[in-house]
Amino acid sequence: MYDVLPDVLFWIKNHDGQIMHANKFFLEHIGVRTLEQALGLTDYDFAPRQLAKQYVEDDKRVLKGELVTDRLEMNSVGSGDIAWFTTTKRPLLNSGGEIIGSYGITRHLEKTSIALSGIEALKTPVNYIRKNYMTPISLGVLADVSHLSISALERRFKKFLSKTPKQYIIDVRLENARRLLVETTLPIALIAEQSGFVDASYFSRRFKRKFALLPSEFRAEHRAA
Repeated sequence: MYDVLPDVLFWIKNHDGQIMHANKFFLEHIGVRTLEQALGLTDYDFAPRQLAKQYVEDDKRVLKGELVTDRLEMNSVGSGDIAWFTTTKRPLLNSGGEIIGSYGITRHLEKTSIALSGIEALKTPVNYIRKNYMTPISLGVLADVSHLSISALERRFKKFLSKTPKQYIIDVRLENARRLLVETTLPIALIAEQSGFVDASYFSRRFKRKFALLPSEFRAEHRAA
């Protein structure tokens, strides 16, 4: 039945993180045509390395019994753009109750009819942030371009994204910074500046809070992988 849902990625992985089963939309998402082409692949085979590492670490926690339920996150799509998804993951148990793998679903919000009203309600401010994240963005300006009051803007973000406009702006900046850390050799202070952070120390603190590593540690770990 998952094959007839165009907005849901479904997968099953073994204890080593290898794909054991996936639905049609998942196969399209990773760029293969048949399930046989996906069997045995890991996230490192089809996702950008910085995202693959995040998925693998996430799966390790699930293999220890942690549950992930409707977590809102940004992910890359085939065009290279960043889009919003919600992800749910569970440990896979054998008949003896031992964890032998994991399974999960991810919903592409821009392709999910349930979320269309929310996406449309936030389309203008979200597009503005994506185009201007490297510059200072005040709530007043964001509200003006959205033709909303600041309070109405904040209510929409909380309702549809479960975060404030400021939190969303920081998330977009951090995602861009993470990409630059992997794809370039730019100094970290310059990456912070190009991602919209005026203070490199503040950038480092926010980066570690989100990704559990300092920017320098993240870059070093990625290069060592």
